[in-house]
Amino acid sequence: MNQHSFDVLILGAGAAGLMAAIEAARRGRRVAVLERAERPGKKILISGGGRANFTNLHTRPDNFLSANPHFAKSALARFMPADFIRLVDRHGIAYHEKTLGQLFCDGSAQQIVDMLMSECAQAGVRVILSTAVREVRRDNSFTVSAGNAIYTAPALIVATGGLSIPKIGATGFGYDIARQFGVPIETCRPALVPLTLAGAEHAHFADLTGVSAPVIASCGKRSFREKMLFTHRGLSGPAILQISSYWKKPEAIRIDWAPEQLLLAPLRAANARRDLAAAKAALRAQLPLRLADRLLEAAAPESWTNRALDELEHRLHSWTIAPSGTEGYEKAEVTAGGVSTSALSAQTMECRSVRGLYFIGEVVDVTGQLGGFNFQWAWASGAAAGRAV
Repeated sequence: MNQHSFDVLILGAGAAGLMAAIEAARRGRRVAVLERAERPGKKILISGGGRANFTNLHTRPDNFLSANPHFAKSALARFMPADFIRLVDRHGIAYHEKTLGQLFCDGSAQQIVDMLMSECAQAGVRVILSTAVREVRRDNSFTVSAGNAIYTAPALIVATGGLSIPKIGATGFGYDIARQFGVPIETCRPALVPLTLAGAEHAHFADLTGVSAPVIASCGKRSFREKMLFTHRGLSGPAILQISSYWKKPEAIRIDWAPEQLLLAPLRAANARRDLAAAKAALRAQLPLRLADRLLEAAAPESWTNRALDELEHRLHSWTIAPSGTEGYEKAEVTAGGVSTSALSAQTMECRSVRGLYFIGEVVDVTGQLGGFNFQWAWASGAAAGRAV
């Protein structure tokens, strides 16, 4: 069996792994990246509708969910969106801001993968594809059995991603390595994922599939103002994907169907009609027709007094829905939870209890909101490890 020796072994040729490889190799390290898939950057390629929402101009620690909300600060401060944008500019990749600081390629996500692979090649990184790891051992250094070869190095960076989107090859292998070395793991769950409805709530909204509306979706102290979409199984759209990361069963979420609008204002005008037909006309003027009708079917009062109008207006701005669950890792954009940040150095991503072992990217318990934040965490955590290893 062939044996190969390197300074650094990286498991996973995704966003975090390739960035770590580039940074380490630029510092003169001999780096090999082992990837079980037949091509690198598969999650990059499907992101942003194929255009790669590769960062967000407004990245702040508050955009990330973790058991330790302060952990991501160091890495994010030392590799910022501007740092990645400089790399993109150097490769002549055209991009645009779509909304809320989200940057997308004008062309294809393949440009980002090609850029990373070009940087790897220039730095002397060896990227080995279609190579499944069978075993990881550690004596004086790390030994990785993969394919028909054995690879050794004093440093091992785990960048294997999370459980989301198994159809492109996602597995829990990174968590298996953590457990092997006694590294704690925060409970994993699907995040940035559509929510499902059941029972009466599903029956009530099921035929609104395809209807969307700008809303504020809230759960606990978190709120997101974006579009919501009804699906045949429940709720989706950016507002729901965002709030899903913070939702846990059996909590309810709150929906403001008309942010900063008074839907029933026409009924309060002098000599205005006050009945179901007038309320329906008022809601239809602001909301999709079928949604307006459906909300009134569920909430129309028996009388149309001032108090009843106040109560209905309040309900329309704080409508509670109790999801039955999520659509799971198959539809989740990312995995929340993962390798506990309590086990890692915030400066280097190195495991405190196992010298030379690093965890970066989605496998770590740092989960970004929708809009390019998870890629920025991949670049930042990868750079932190690559510069330290």
